[in-house]
Amino acid sequence: MTLGTEEKQQIVTKFGGHENDCGSAAVQVAQLTRRIEHLTEHFRTHPKDHHGRRGLLKMVGRRRRLLEYLKRTDFEQYRTVIRELGLRR
Repeated sequence: MTLGTEEKQQIVTKFGGHENDCGSAAVQVAQLTRRIEHLTEHFRTHPKDHHGRRGLLKMVGRRRRLLEYLKRTDFEQYRTVIRELGLRR
């Protein structure tokens, strides 16, 4: 599932540094979190979708690596992103 244009723009304005900031680590983590939440709901109704589950696990790994990068480079922004998204880290 891809995010809609309005939803992406909301994420960028909330987590981005400026209006067109779509590539920063915080924005990427927020977008991945939204997609992961949607896929988690999908797997509650379709438990045998193993091919989709592989994609979910790849997204979770990518988000974990981005969070480690954010933690290493800008710890305050890392804490803000974790608190805003409700991730347990």
